[in-house]
Amino acid sequence: MDADVLITGGGLNGPALALALAQAGLTVALIDARPATLRAEAGFDGRAYALALASQRLLSALGVWQRLVAQPILQVVASDGRPGEGASPFALHFDAAEIEEGPMGFMVEDRHLYAAFLAALAAEPKITLLSGESVVAQGVGPGPRAMVTLASGRVLTGRVLIGCDGRASGTATRAGIRRQGWSYGQTALVAAVAHEAPHNGAAHQFFMSGGPLAILPLAGGHHSSIVWSERDPLSARIAALDDAAFLAALRPRFGTFLGEISLAGVRFTYPLSLSLAESFVAPRLALVGDAAHGVHPLAGQGLNLGLRDVAALAEVLVTADRRGEDIGAPDVLERYEQWRRFEVTAMALGMDAINRLFSNDNPVLRGVRDLGLGLVNAMPGLRRGFIRQAAGLNGTQPRLLTGQPL
Repeated sequence: MDADVLITGGGLNGPALALALAQAGLTVALIDARPATLRAEAGFDGRAYALALASQRLLSALGVWQRLVAQPILQVVASDGRPGEGASPFALHFDAAEIEEGPMGFMVEDRHLYAAFLAALAAEPKITLLSGESVVAQGVGPGPRAMVTLASGRVLTGRVLIGCDGRASGTATRAGIRRQGWSYGQTALVAAVAHEAPHNGAAHQFFMSGGPLAILPLAGGHHSSIVWSERDPLSARIAALDDAAFLAALRPRFGTFLGEISLAGVRFTYPLSLSLAESFVAPRLALVGDAAHGVHPLAGQGLNLGLRDVAALAEVLVTADRRGEDIGAPDVLERYEQWRRFEVTAMALGMDAINRLFSNDNPVLRGVRDLGLGLVNAMPGLRRGFIRQAAGLNGTQPRLLTGQPL
C-alpha cells in the first residue's frame, strides 16, 4: 500500500484534506495534474476567495492561515438596481460588529492561498505530493484497497480514494457517478480593479437584471476583486472588449462610491451552472468540493462548501481509523454523505432561487425583493442570523471548523 488515502486534485480542497488527515496520523498521496512550479509562480491577477469565518478557523487549525495575507470583511451590502441608476434604497446591510466572533470572513488572493498550501504540504512528512501527474484509471481491489494508475504508468494503492478534481471530475466519471444540474445562461466576468477611495473592508453585492455584480475588498484598501455575472450573449461581447471599453461598460454598474476605477491585472470568464453529483460516495471513494457540487458564485460559498466537506470527511475518516474501522468501508463513507448531502443541496437550491429572483427586471418581483431586503435589514435578530449563516457558524460543526485539531 502506497498510502492510507489517495487524493486526486491539488487545487485547494485536496491540499486542505491532505493536511487534515496527515496531521491526524494518516499517510496521504496527493496527485496534482498541474506542476507545482506553475502554482508557485502565480502573480497578482485579482482572483480571490471570500472565506467564511469558519473556513478561516479550519485553515488556522491546519497551520495554513499563519502564512496568509488576508483582508477582513467587516461589512456586506446587498442591493437591487439597474446600471446607471444606482442602488435601490432598500439595501441590506450586514455589519461584523453584530456578532461577537469577529469579522464575517476574509478575502484571500488565489496566489497567496496556493503558496501557503504548497509550503504547508512541503513541511508535512506524511504527505507525498505527486505534481504534474494525472490519473488515467482507477479501481477497487484486490482486497480492501483503492487503486489508481497514473499517466506515467505508476500504480498507487490506498485504503480509500478521494476525488477533489473539480466539476469535470475524472474520479467521479470513472466511478460511474452521474451529475444533475443546469446552466444559468450566465457567464462570470472576473477581474481586479484599483480605486481612489478606500473600501474599508466592505463587500458589495449589486443585483441587476442580467446577474449580480460582487465587489470584494482586497488587502491594501484600494483594490477590489469583481465577479460580474451577465447573460451569455452580452458577457461574450463584453469579454471581447479591450480594457478601456470593458471599463466603460463596468462603470455605470460599479458606480462612483469608490471614486475613479482602473483595471489591475488580467480578466477571466467562467460559465455559470448548478451541478450536483447523484452520490458523494462509491466503493472506496468519496467526492469533495466541486467534484461533488457546483453552486452559483453569488454568495461566494463554493470554496467554503468545499472546506466544510474537508472538515466533515476528515473527521469521519480519522474517527473511524482511531476506532479500528476500515476507513474505506461503505458504512464509514456513508456517514460523510449523510453529514454533507442536506446542507449542500439546500445551499445549491437556495443560491439558485436567489439568482432567479434577482436576475430579472420584472416589476412585481422587483418590488417583492426590495421589500424583502428592507424588512430583513429592519429586523436585527433576523439580520444577525443571516450574518452567522454567512460566517459559517450555524449547524453542526466539524471540529476543524471551530479551530480545533482532530
